[in-house]
Amino acid sequence: QVQLVESGGGLVQPGGSLRLSCAASGFRISIYVMGWYRQAPGKQRELVATITPGGSSNYAEFVKGRFTISRDNANNTVYLQMNSLKPEDTAVYYCNADRTAWGRRNNYWGQGTQVTVSS
Repeated sequence: QVQLVESGGGLVQPGGSLRLSCAASGFRISIYVMGWYRQAPGKQRELVATITPGGSSNYAEFVKGRFTISRDNANNTVYLQMNSLKPEDTAVYYCNADRTAWGRRNNYWGQGTQVTVSS
């Protein structure tokens, strides 16, 4: 059974840090583009960061220099280190796995983890 399980969310003060984890099961992340997305109340889901199987990363402008995505293929886990958090970073953060091969796309989502930045 394919599953992505996020953890590490919570309440943090502005300027603080959190590390999100996404544990995958039922497939190997090593051949997938892994990503983090977020959705704030009343807003559309948006891309935060992605990392390719080769380790190349891409970030939304609003998190550049503050967030870092990484992957541990051996443990089938992806991370998002979030520093210098701002109230506008408050959202549900979702993990995503995406791969297209031989004309077939596999795309998986986790259930999300809440991040709240507030004093």
